[in-house]
Amino acid sequence: MSNKKPFQHDRDRPWIFRTYAGHSTAAASNALYRDNLSKGQTGLSVAFDLPTQTGYDSDHVLARGEVGKVGVPISHLGDMRQLFDKIPLEQMNTSMTINATAAWLLALYIAAADEQGADRAKLTGTVQNDIIKEYLSRGTYVFPPNPSLRLITDIISYTYRELPKWNPTNVCSYHLQEAGATPVQELAFALATAIAVLDGVKASGQVPDAEFATVVGRISFFVNAGVRFVTEIAKMRAFVDLWDEICLTRYGVEDAKMRRFRYGVQVNSLGLTEQQPENNVYRILIEMLAVTLSKDARARAVQLPAWNEALGLPRPWDQQWSLRAQQILAFETDLLEYEDLFTGSHVMQAKVDELKTQAREELAQIEKMGGAVAAIETAYMKEALVMSNAARFARIETGEMTVIGVNKQVETAASPLGTGDEAIMVVPPHVEADQIANLNAWRAARDDTAVKAALDALRTAAKEGRNIMEPSIVCAKAGVTTGEWGEVLRGVFGEFRAPTGVGKAPRNDVSGLDDLRAQVDAVSAQLGRRLKFLVGKPGLDGHSNGAEQIAVRARDCGMDIVYDGIRLTPEQIVADAIDGKVHVIGLSILSGSHVPLVEDVMARLKAAGRLDVPVVVGGIIPPEDEASLKAAGVSGVYTPKDFDLNKIMGEIVGLAGENATPKG
Repeated sequence: MSNKKPFQHDRDRPWIFRTYAGHSTAAASNALYRDNLSKGQTGLSVAFDLPTQTGYDSDHVLARGEVGKVGVPISHLGDMRQLFDKIPLEQMNTSMTINATAAWLLALYIAAADEQGADRAKLTGTVQNDIIKEYLSRGTYVFPPNPSLRLITDIISYTYRELPKWNPTNVCSYHLQEAGATPVQELAFALATAIAVLDGVKASGQVPDAEFATVVGRISFFVNAGVRFVTEIAKMRAFVDLWDEICLTRYGVEDAKMRRFRYGVQVNSLGLTEQQPENNVYRILIEMLAVTLSKDARARAVQLPAWNEALGLPRPWDQQWSLRAQQILAFETDLLEYEDLFTGSHVMQAKVDELKTQAREELAQIEKMGGAVAAIETAYMKEALVMSNAARFARIETGEMTVIGVNKQVETAASPLGTGDEAIMVVPPHVEADQIANLNAWRAARDDTAVKAALDALRTAAKEGRNIMEPSIVCAKAGVTTGEWGEVLRGVFGEFRAPTGVGKAPRNDVSGLDDLRAQVDAVSAQLGRRLKFLVGKPGLDGHSNGAEQIAVRARDCGMDIVYDGIRLTPEQIVADAIDGKVHVIGLSILSGSHVPLVEDVMARLKAAGRLDVPVVVGGIIPPEDEASLKAAGVSGVYTPKDFDLNKIMGEIVGLAGENATPKG
C-alpha cells in the first residue's frame, strides 16, 4: 500500500476460515472436507458423532440411532485414516471438537499422521479438551471432574514437548452462552476453567517451572459471539485484558506473547430461528463482526453456522454460503488494513471496564468456593446457567427481548430457499448398520494379542498416574476401538453424572403463572395426587438446555417433576415412568435420533400395557418425522418455533386431564 499512515498499514493475514463439519461416515466427511478446502477454507473443524464423543463403539446400546448423526463416527485408526485420506496433516490446521475422549482422538490423529510420515513437531491444530463446560452445558462428559482434569493435564504435558505447535486445550465459553450465560458468566466461568486447568498442570509436576510459560502460551479459547455485537466486542476486549492480568499476576508469565488471548470462535447458534430462517444470514454476519472488527481482540479462527441449522444438517451449499461471508469480509473490505477501530473510544472502554469489574467479582466468588471443580460439584455454576437461561426465555415470551420472526414481525412470505426434499442434509438410514459392519470387520482382522497388551498397558498407566498419551497411541496403532479405550478408563476412573441444575422447589418470584397453577391444582385433584411429569433425554444427546427449561417451568407451575439428566436408555425412561406413576412423559432429543428412540419408548410402553401415559417430544424435528412420531402414538411434537413455554405447559396439563382417573 502506498501513502501509509500511522493508523493504516498493509493488509493483515486473515484469520483461519473453518466450517464445523462431519457426518455419516469417515469417507463422506473426507469428501466434504476436500470440497470445502478446494473452495478456500484454510482449516478443518471436525464434528464427531455422540458415541465417539462419549467413548462408545457404534454397536453399544446407547449408540442406537446416534451413529453419524451430529458428526462423523470414529471407532478406530482405520476410520481416522479414511477421514484424512489425501489431506496432508503436516500442512493442515485441524480443530477437533472433542472433550472427554480428547486423549484418544488425539492419539488416533497422531497415529494417522505417523502413517503419513508427518513430523509430529509440525502438526498444528487443537483438541477442545474442556471438560468443565461439558458438566455445565453440552453433556459429553464421561469421567468425574478430577480424573477428567488429569487427562487434560496429560495432554498438555505431552503436547508441549512432542507437538509444540499444537493447542492442547481450547477452553470453551461457546456452550456457556448456548446454555444461557450472561457475558459476565462467560468471562468468569471460562477464565475459572482455564485457572483450574493451569493449576492442575502446575500441581502435576509434569512441567518444569522454567517451561511453564510455554504451556501458558499454548492455552487457547473457543468463544461465542451473540447478536448484541457492541457488548460482544467489549466482552472480547475484556477477555484479552483479564487473561493478560491472570497470566502475569497468578502465573508470573513475563513474556507478553505468552499472555496473548488466543481464541477461535463459532458465532451463536442459540439465536438461530426456525421461523423465517433466511434472517439467520444477517444474524450470522453481525455476530461475525463482533469477533473481527476489533484488531486487538480479533479471533484467530472463525467458523460460522449455516443459515438453516435450526432446521437440520446443512448441505455443502449452505456451508459454502457461510464461508463466502468470511471471505468477503477478509478480502473485499478494508478491515484488515487498519489498527484497532475502538482504541480511544470512551464508550467501548466504559463497557469493557464494567464487564471486567463484574467478572472479577464472579471469579472471586468461585475462588472462595475452591475453584471451578468445586463450583461444578456444588452445582453453583449449573444452577446459575439454568436460571439465566430461564430469564432469557421469559424475556422472549413477554416480548421484552425482540426476536424478529418469532415474537415480532411474524408475518412472512414463503421462502424458496428451504423447500423440497433436499432442503437439509439427511443422514441415510443404512449408515449405522454399515458402520457396525465396518467395526466388526476391523475387530476380526486385528491382532487380538497386541490389542490386549496395549489395553493392559493403558490400564496400568491410568492406575499408576502416568501420562496416558503414549499408551493411547500404542492402543491406536494396535487397533483398539473407541469403546474399548473408554471402557478401560471407565473401569479405572468411574463414571460421573453431573448435577442437573433443576431444583425440586418452585420459585416464589414467578409471575404470570397463576392460571396454570390453578389448572395443575384442578387436574391434580381429579387425579387424586399431584400431577407428575417425567422429562427424559434418551440416547447420548447432552444438549439439555431445552429439557431443563421445560422441567423448570413445569416445576414452577406446580407439577411434580422427574428429571434425572442426560444419557438414559428408553428402557430406563419407561421403567422410571412406570415405577414413578407419572402422568405425562416428555422426551427431549436434539441429535436427530428421535425416530428410533421414540419408537423404542412407545414399543416398551405398549409392552407394559401403559399406552395410556401420553408422550410428547421436543427437538429439531422435520415435518415428515413429526408425522412418523404421531403415527407411533406421540401426543405432541415441539420444535424450536414453539417458544411459548406456558402454552406448552397448558397442553401438557390438558393431556394429563384427559386421563384424570385416579390411579392411586
